[in-house]
Amino acid sequence: MDRPDFSGLVQFLVEPFLDSPDSLRIDCEENSAQSKVWIRIAFDGDERGRVFGRGGRNIQAIRTVVRATATLAGWSAHFDVYGAAEQGGGDGAEKSRAPRRADQPGSKHHRPKPRPRPKSS
Repeated sequence: MDRPDFSGLVQFLVEPFLDSPDSLRIDCEENSAQSKVWIRIAFDGDERGRVFGRGGRNIQAIRTVVRATATLAGWSAHFDVYGAAEQGGGDGAEKSRAPRRADQPGSKHHRPKPRPRPKSS
């Protein structure tokens, strides 16, 4: 099977979430010898919520489709999202998603603290 058009696939999957599709930047770095691809995307910061979706569901679905497509073609894919300049200034190349600690809400290992029960009288 030929190498999939990773840039086209990512563009197809991400653009519907964007108000300004022109802000989408896709960087595909391929290593044909090892059948690996690194995909990095960036877009305007105000679009982040729509692309990521509630709880990161949209971006996780996009990652899943990209990785599954790569696997079917005998490739491995690595997918990163880079944020806009509001993440601390600069040229917009900073990563927009920081690693999540286990005790933060939304992480796989987060368990909310139990609420104290009211005292009975």
